[in-house]
Amino acid sequence: MPPLTITLIQPDLRWEDKTANLELLGTRIDAIAEKTHLVILPEMFSTGFSMRPEALAEPMNGPAVTWMKQMAARKKVILTGSLIIEEKGRYFNRLIWMLPNGQYGTYDKRHRFAYAGEHEQYTAGHKRLIASVNGWKVNLQVCYDLRFPVWSRQQLQEPLELSAAPHPLPPGTPLEPEYDLLVYVANWPERRSHAWKTLLQARAIENQAYVVGVNRVGDDGNNIYHSGDSMIVDPLGAVLYHAPKEESIFTCTLQQEKLEEVRTRFPFWQDADHFEIDP
Repeated sequence: MPPLTITLIQPDLRWEDKTANLELLGTRIDAIAEKTHLVILPEMFSTGFSMRPEALAEPMNGPAVTWMKQMAARKKVILTGSLIIEEKGRYFNRLIWMLPNGQYGTYDKRHRFAYAGEHEQYTAGHKRLIASVNGWKVNLQVCYDLRFPVWSRQQLQEPLELSAAPHPLPPGTPLEPEYDLLVYVANWPERRSHAWKTLLQARAIENQAYVVGVNRVGDDGNNIYHSGDSMIVDPLGAVLYHAPKEESIFTCTLQQEKLEEVRTRFPFWQDADHFEIDP
């Protein structure tokens, strides 16, 4: 598995202003000089964390999704972040994993933030999205999902080379972790930043995976301040990058050797409980 280069963009989003946000983020993405595989944007990056989906939602062929296709193709990167999406009369806080060729995967936020009324406006998702880039498996989640460790917990699985073998596999068949990188896109307020930073490290330690959290900065339309605190955490919980309070763009290369060293030296993942998530 070769190294994986990722770019985190931590912006000061303009409240409910799609045009301004897409222009702002387009400028930031175009400014990335390094070669990168994956560019990560915050939750609801075109609007901010709004509870007005009836006014702001768009279909999957809408302007923000089209913009994602154009940016991913132009920069030859995978682009991800969440948007307010309308589908069959329902609204979703939907993360989109956009490939340079225009194909995409989606993840609808499972845990809606009832404290802000999100559960009254948006439909919950029921299926996780684990994508692949440059040989890395990436588990993609949204903001409040961070507080619920079962939803992100590694589920042991058979190695890819054995997936076509006759089933059931014989006893003692070696299993491996389900993913290598866990990503959270967020609009997480400063008043609860301690929980944000602590839980990002906890998710890395318990899953023995790299964890990335990408947040926004600045005040939203409800006068709630966001301090950013976007982070990259290694599989032992060490913070490799932390961006408090200011807009930022940061590119980092994650090393497979570090991941394998941790999992080999401390094979705690092999002792994990076996379970299935019931949708």
